[in-house]
Amino acid sequence: MSRFWKIALAVIVVLVIAGFFIVPRLHGGKGGEGAAAAGARANGEGQGKDQPPVPVTVVPAVSQDVPVYLTALGTVQARNTVTVKPQVGGQLMKLNFKEGQEVKAGDVIAEIDPRTIQSQYDQSVAKLKQDQAAAATAKNNLDRSQNLVSKGGQQYVSKQDLDNLKNTLDQATATVIADQAAIRASQVQLGFTKVISPIDGLAGIRAVDVGNIVATTDSIVTLTELHPIYVMFYLPEKNLDMVRSSTQGDEQSLSSLEVQALDRVDAHVMATGHLDVIDNTIDTTTGTFRLRSLFDNEKTQLWPGQFVNVQLRVRTVKGGLVVPAQAVQRGPDGDYVYLVQGDNTVKMQTVETATEVGDSHVMISKGLKLGDKVVTEGQFRLKPGSKIQPLAPGQVPAAPTAEELQKAKDGQKGRQGGRRGG
Repeated sequence: MSRFWKIALAVIVVLVIAGFFIVPRLHGGKGGEGAAAAGARANGEGQGKDQPPVPVTVVPAVSQDVPVYLTALGTVQARNTVTVKPQVGGQLMKLNFKEGQEVKAGDVIAEIDPRTIQSQYDQSVAKLKQDQAAAATAKNNLDRSQNLVSKGGQQYVSKQDLDNLKNTLDQATATVIADQAAIRASQVQLGFTKVISPIDGLAGIRAVDVGNIVATTDSIVTLTELHPIYVMFYLPEKNLDMVRSSTQGDEQSLSSLEVQALDRVDAHVMATGHLDVIDNTIDTTTGTFRLRSLFDNEKTQLWPGQFVNVQLRVRTVKGGLVVPAQAVQRGPDGDYVYLVQGDNTVKMQTVETATEVGDSHVMISKGLKLGDKVVTEGQFRLKPGSKIQPLAPGQVPAAPTAEELQKAKDGQKGRQGGRRGG
């Protein structure tokens, strides 16, 4: 045998001997590791069993009448807005209102210099008297001529002269009528020198100052009616049937549908009104229809141009199932709650929500029944099967007793000993 083969054979023998001693040791290490892991798992399971119940707040599902609302973004609009303009030109002599002041219909809010129109009125009155005198003369001349014709059957006045006298009287009478019409027109123009408020409303910022010459195209002030006031809003066309079925197309039923206007900042109810009009068309570009609600606005809570959140109550669900909103959690498969079992453990219960109830509750349409108890606080410490200590809202868990503390301490020592033994 050559030297090469002798060396190769010696190496093979060494490797076989080394494997004979090393492989069992490796298997024994793995077995030790598996035992340690099993012990750790056993300790973990034991720790879960030793865990005290989790204190959580529990509330039962209750039954109550639930109003169903449709929500939208609304815009406050004045019921009437009037831009006041003079109907005659002239110098503005006086303003009888303050900016931001409420005025009443019929109040004189501005005065224009009346002297020019007053003189026109006086001239019309004088001309009327002049033409009335001419008409009286024409009538007297006609009466005398007719008397002469009737005496003795003799013709003292020609027929042509009689016709001329009649025409003269008719012309004088027509002139008198025209003068009377001119006087009435002057009276109207003279009345226009006092600018009257056509509505009850709030005066805005004036557009002209006293002393300026104003024309009929100039604006003096804009008046806005605030009591009552409108709120306009839009709803998706899918809600049209629900709204119409609630109103039945009756004006009286429209007024029975309550509308609430909520502040957009903190969502508190600012005012309560009723539905006034449903528009007669659907906007094809947005797929929405317009509605108008009416508010008394007695305390001027709503202001023209203001944006508000609108809630339209379309119906009321009798005996709806209601739970606090914080009980409903969002999961990968939808909404769920932690439902309390008879042995004070919990399970995840899938639910379906129907609508919000106020600011703090929701109505459940599927998944719960009346009296079911759900967890409203402390869910983050729970998992299915967790043992709980049910508490009423606002209740604080009692402090642990000395026995419970000692038991927890003994359990902790046992777990530590088990880890050292492993």
